[in-house]
Amino acid sequence: MAHARISANLPPDIDTTKAPIAFGKRALPKLKEELCSPDLLTQQRALMALCDLVHDPENVYQAIEIGFLDSLKTLLLHHDSTVRQKATEILCVMAMHNVGRQGLIQNGVISALSKLLNDPVDICRKNTHQIFEMMAKLPEGAVDIICARLIPLLVFKLETESDEIQELILSTLSNCLHLEASEALAAGAVTVLKKTLTHSSVAIRSKAAWVLSDIGTHPEGKIVVCEEVVPALVSLLEDTDPEVQASATGALMFAAVKPQGRFSALGAGAIPPLLKLVAEETSKARLSAIKTLTMLAELPEGRKALLDQTDTFQQCLNDPCKAVKRAAEIAISVIKWKP
Repeated sequence: MAHARISANLPPDIDTTKAPIAFGKRALPKLKEELCSPDLLTQQRALMALCDLVHDPENVYQAIEIGFLDSLKTLLLHHDSTVRQKATEILCVMAMHNVGRQGLIQNGVISALSKLLNDPVDICRKNTHQIFEMMAKLPEGAVDIICARLIPLLVFKLETESDEIQELILSTLSNCLHLEASEALAAGAVTVLKKTLTHSSVAIRSKAAWVLSDIGTHPEGKIVVCEEVVPALVSLLEDTDPEVQASATGALMFAAVKPQGRFSALGAGAIPPLLKLVAEETSKARLSAIKTLTMLAELPEGRKALLDQTDTFQQCLNDPCKAVKRAAEIAISVIKWKP
């Protein structure tokens, strides 16, 4: 299914060929002066030139050293949408380099970018979320996003943003919620993610389930997942996409750690689709499926349902993956255990 993509094309009256980029980093001090010019066209051209220069990490380092980030933070609130677009684009390119990511963290850029979450221009918001997504891959970047109190806002935006931006938000949340989930839970993230599990986009369904996995690594998160989304996760075990199956199985595995999660999974009919995933040698969900079934086998009803299915696990004993072999051995011993 085709989806609309957010265009980064500039207005037709902006001539990017007139952006002076000669002399590389020697041009940076002059460009910094031009960014502060009262003339809008001068600012725009300076931003065009800077955007080309920051693809080189040496120029990124130089730009940070001479204070470009403070100027860019100011321009994020500029009345001209082209200025805001290019400012966010420059920060996005800088965030692709390690020196740029560190600079953004040290200069408080994440908090400044939060003011663009409601920007009327789609590409400005998209650039902002791309920066968040890249920054969240660093532990200190994820901590900055959490400390900026952005998690509730990101959860809210999941219900209003385009598919393209939703994917970025889900990636950001996954990296952040692995560290801390209380604000997301308070903001009703599980309820929002439950709706997202039925999205038409494969990528969004898969990422939503992964975010639920991250929430499920926290004790309070497991409780909410068990209460609200186990049946929805079970239904995704039979999704047509292997990535969705794998992420849903991972989320279900964390939920099954709690007795309530196991009862809910059994009631939702999780055993047949999980066995099917175990039997598929190429399944990306195989290891998680074995571990989930092992936990279900700890319940009398689960053990009874699996007693005649040990052959499925026996086949896994020849799997080239040691983790799968070990998990299968444990599963068989749990299923065959007698009080």
